[in-house]
Amino acid sequence: MSDRVTAARAARAVIESYVKGSHDGDVELLRGIFHPSAVMVGYFAGNLMSGSPEPFFQHVKQLGPAGAGYEAEIIDVQVDGKTAAVTLVERGFAGFDFVDRFHLVEEGGRWSIVSKLFHHD
Repeated sequence: MSDRVTAARAARAVIESYVKGSHDGDVELLRGIFHPSAVMVGYFAGNLMSGSPEPFFQHVKQLGPAGAGYEAEIIDVQVDGKTAAVTLVERGFAGFDFVDRFHLVEEGGRWSIVSKLFHHD
């Protein structure tokens, strides 16, 4: 199996953990997959938001489990060496739909999210 396929599976697994953490309201799982220097930038309700993922973690903590209406699908995975880009489409997260583009890096055998670019539909 090629290194690119192995890396794509590892990057996909991180985003699958993101989906699980978002669905279950598991903030500790989410914190564990973001790099300590991670940033989140995007549009929500027409407003530009930018900063650390901490406000997202707090929102998930307050919201709790997303419930049965939450769906998410990974629609693209691209890997270049120790970097990856993954696109996720979410429906029903806190009643909203999103397109998320994640950037990940592999460091010491572990993949983590370094950035999340999001758009609220």
